Amino acid sequence: MPNISVNEIYDISRTALVHHGALDWVAGEVASAIAASESVGNKICGLYYLESYCEQLISGRVDGKAAPEIQLMRTGSVYVNAKDGFAQPAFTKGLPEALKVAQENGIASLSVGRAHTCTSLGYFTKKIAEAGFLALGLTNASPIVAPPGGKSRIIGTNPIAFSVPDGSGGIAMQFDQSTTTVALGKITMAKAAGKSIPEGWALDKDGKSTTNPEEALLGTLVSSGGYKGWGFGLMAEILVAGMTGGRISKNVAPLKAKEGEPHNLGQFYIIIDPASGASFYNRLEELTAIVASEEGTRMPGQYTVAQVEVAVPDDLWDLAVSLSKAKFSE
Repeated sequence: MPNISVNEIYDISRTALVHHGALDWVAGEVASAIAASESVGNKICGLYYLESYCEQLISGRVDGKAAPEIQLMRTGSVYVNAKDGFAQPAFTKGLPEALKVAQENGIASLSVGRAHTCTSLGYFTKKIAEAGFLALGLTNASPIVAPPGGKSRIIGTNPIAFSVPDGSGGIAMQFDQSTTTVALGKITMAKAAGKSIPEGWALDKDGKSTTNPEEALLGTLVSSGGYKGWGFGLMAEILVAGMTGGRISKNVAPLKAKEGEPHNLGQFYIIIDPASGASFYNRLEELTAIVASEEGTRMPGQYTVAQVEVAVPDDLWDLAVSLSKAKFSE
């Protein structure tokens, strides 16, 4: 398994996306997200997705030439129409206006609609926090989760991410997690590797617990904490679909399928200016110190350091390189 520089991962990814039909600036935005995910060990949102992006650029499930359009819906609400393109460039286009609105009003919402899957939601909330604002992000996905006690797929893994600025351009806290016990990508990676999955991750089509990833993919994933995770998943579903106009999970085809309609998903962000709080950084410092007072404990994401080189499986790297050399002609 070779060690590859994150810069090279960016270059190879950007070239592959351009060669499959994305505009250069669009490819750069998506490649940055891929490289960032790899740099912090988030493998399921990194190079693992590159082949799917390229295939769907060719099939038309994602438009690599889409020009995102910004609308100020109300005083504190910014909407970006991704026009069936990637989520990353749409977010980049809308973020400056959303931050301006949040600074003026103390709080703002940023809705990205008609977008491709955003993969790592924390990538986006981190950017907001690095600009000095609190960020809560939510999105939905293709259906794979049944209500507790049920067997029918209703919602997706519906991630939630939360990032907190430290007041100095860094991150005081960050979490990015699915509302299921585990992300769907962990199941598909286990299947590809021929490995079993832990008890409690998934149910088979009959609603029985399974350690077989193939049975899990035909069944449903388990909400984190049962009814608690189910509630958070529904919260994400309502806010995302309702506020962005994106599809509800039940109507979204499998995200990595080559053919089909565009994802038409949404991502919804709540952005808060800490300066609008009574004593934000004082209380954050106090809480951080209390958490750190016990040896071995920390705030989530507090000591995450992005790596400049990461190990990439040989077959995955070979695939990425081959995608960068292939050229698609329209």
